[in-house]
Amino acid sequence: MTTDISAGGTPHARPDQPDSTASAARTFAQLFGAITANIGLAIRGKPEAIELAVVCMLAEGHLLVEDVPGVGKTSLAKALSRSVDCSWRRVQFTPDLLPTDLIGVSIYSRTTETFRFEPGPIFANVVLADEINRASPKTQSALLEAMEERQVSSDGESRPLSPPFMVIATQNPIEQEGTYRLPESQLDRFLLRISIGYPGRDAELQMLDDGGSSDAIAALQPVVSSREVLTMIEAVRSVYMASALKSYLVDLAEASRHHPAIELGLSPRATLQLAAASKAQAAARGRNYATPDDVKFVGSSALAHRIVISSDHASRMSADDAIQEVFAAVPVPVART
Repeated sequence: MTTDISAGGTPHARPDQPDSTASAARTFAQLFGAITANIGLAIRGKPEAIELAVVCMLAEGHLLVEDVPGVGKTSLAKALSRSVDCSWRRVQFTPDLLPTDLIGVSIYSRTTETFRFEPGPIFANVVLADEINRASPKTQSALLEAMEERQVSSDGESRPLSPPFMVIATQNPIEQEGTYRLPESQLDRFLLRISIGYPGRDAELQMLDDGGSSDAIAALQPVVSSREVLTMIEAVRSVYMASALKSYLVDLAEASRHHPAIELGLSPRATLQLAAASKAQAAARGRNYATPDDVKFVGSSALAHRIVISSDHASRMSADDAIQEVFAAVPVPVART
């Protein structure tokens, strides 16, 4: 029989399925730890960024990695995709990249006198959109339907994308020449936005000993199957969120909409995705219920890119600072004794 993995880590047997491998009996926390540890073999000294990336995948979200060149943005995406036994494709976004280069194109066959659809790289489980802000807005918008509805439309036909499906996009926030700013509508599609940052001294010394991350990434092998990932996603969906905690999420959204420094507050989609990320974080901690600490852990990464700071405050307040003020202003729900 196969095993359903609960968010609390307890396997639930399913007698209606054939026998499975021993790896399927691992708990959620063990599977989560296996993925993060495997990524950590290539990405040194960044456990929080690694954990948030895995949380994003299990919450069925998309990840935006925004940082300066050379800190491992692409390496993190590659290491995550190689740690899971599923298909992945990398797309280097450039100004001349066309939507059909991403989605696919219909080719006329003379032998059958019909058009045959050739799927593009978007038809993969993990899609790395490298330097996404270098593509034109028209190509960027081609991602919107895929990210939100898990399908693409071409030649009047909608084609579903196989689960799990995740877009990992990278961009450099410093160099803006020849780039196209991501619109708010597309930023809102990303569940989390993270920065990797410079490594610590010990981690950088380890990199010198290893000779860089390329060899380490190439040596990575999948540690979980795509079936196990889907089972973990189902477990995340089942994580319990109390009514008081749901009210806490709504209060955070309301507070952002009335904050004097925030011109554009959190959307309802932001509330839904914050809940999903909080559930995934709770499951990663071996619990089948979410807590305010889970919300706070993912809060800045899930919310800061969704707000717009007013021009009067932009010079002295960042989006992360504003989100921290929102969290400080909203009372945390207290559990009943």
